[in-house]
Amino acid sequence: MSEEREKTAARAAGLFEEGFHCSQAVLTACAGLFREEPPPPELTAAMAAFSGGMFGSGQTCGALSGALAAIGFALGKTAPKGENHKQMNKIGQEMVKEFARLTNEYGGMSCTDIAKINWQDGEAVRQFRTDPNSTRRHCVHVVRETGGCLHELAKKHLL
Repeated sequence: MSEEREKTAARAAGLFEEGFHCSQAVLTACAGLFREEPPPPELTAAMAAFSGGMFGSGQTCGALSGALAAIGFALGKTAPKGENHKQMNKIGQEMVKEFARLTNEYGGMSCTDIAKINWQDGEAVRQFRTDPNSTRRHCVHVVRETGGCLHELAKKHLL
């Protein structure tokens, strides 16, 4: 593992452990792989909606949403008749494929598969956030590996 990859992975995990949602942590840690400027605070705030698998519904893991948002932020078109960067779709598709691989051990790519929590159960959420032995450790691992994977994809296709 390269030192740069580890730095990106550790930054994503660190931001998650400091309090960002998984989606926000990955976006914030990885957006700089593609652009010099960080994502605007409004974009980071908007990514909160993807935590808990889209507002706590348990659907697609927010770490993947954050990774795809970082790709789109940097490589997506900014005007209706504009064009996406020629590598955007390729990087995005590879990210989804790699995310499926890295979450296979949890049973799938959904928040429910990884975190194994009912976000509507307040006591379960409290335990998830405070118990060091909770399934939150799965989320830390997934956030870390998603950041590292996206680093590798950016290096492979753009750097």
